[in-house]
Amino acid sequence: MYEGFYGLRERPFALLPDPSFLFLSKGHSTALTLLRYSILNRQGFTVISGEVGGGKTTLINRLLDEMKTGMTVGLINFTTRSFGDMAEWIMMAYGLPYKGKGKVELYDDFTQFMIREYAAGRPVVLIVDEAQNLGIRGLEEIRMLSNVNAQKDYLLHVILVGQPELRSLLQAPQLRQLTQRVSVAYHLKRLTEEEVAQYIVHRVTLVGGRPDLFDPEAIRLIAAASEGIPRLVNTFCDLALVYAFSEEKQTVGATEVKAVLEDRRRMGLPAGEAHGLVAAIQADASH
Repeated sequence: MYEGFYGLRERPFALLPDPSFLFLSKGHSTALTLLRYSILNRQGFTVISGEVGGGKTTLINRLLDEMKTGMTVGLINFTTRSFGDMAEWIMMAYGLPYKGKGKVELYDDFTQFMIREYAAGRPVVLIVDEAQNLGIRGLEEIRMLSNVNAQKDYLLHVILVGQPELRSLLQAPQLRQLTQRVSVAYHLKRLTEEEVAQYIVHRVTLVGGRPDLFDPEAIRLIAAASEGIPRLVNTFCDLALVYAFSEEKQTVGATEVKAVLEDRRRMGLPAGEAHGLVAAIQADASH
């Protein structure tokens, strides 16, 4: 809608986790480096946690782009409390036959698969997104399937990605054998106000926009209202662009951001966003 008016090749703040838009804040850069390290060194388990909308899936998508050759990667990104048999989902992630097979046969088939891939020089990596939904049983099943080693290497490297609840879950006594094999663990923090400003400029200029498309006051309000959550930054920025476009304004200012936040407040918001709105109001009052 507004792309042509602002000289943008595409929408800079779409909500889909597009790895080409990844903004490497200090935290995201560290997380990506640790993920690369853990894969290259064939570590056992890697755990990346962070808030909802914090950019975890975008980070994983970037990693997947980098892992297109030389590795065999399985991705499980649909997890619920009623997930079912973990072994079947893992087999499905690698395109292996699983229907009509018992747990022992599935375990043996997957072990032979890992051995073949290892012999061919292709490390096997399993990425589980929203891993907190697997619960203790699901995570323990993954540990059991990853028990096979070859010489000094693990045959399976597991990357668990999830919300902060994942960290609490891993503290359960039943998962102590798994946590002992976690070689890399990192929690993504929210963006700082400075990083939100950099994030906005990064995404705008990436699609051909002016770096000053959002004025400093607008950015400050967005940083406060979003509480540093990238997904919320995207939501507020996208709507603010629509509001500014409707008024044919060349720059998004505080007026447009306030209108977005007020309209969302009237519609009713989740608690996290409500707290962010309070922070934005307080930040606005202090200036």
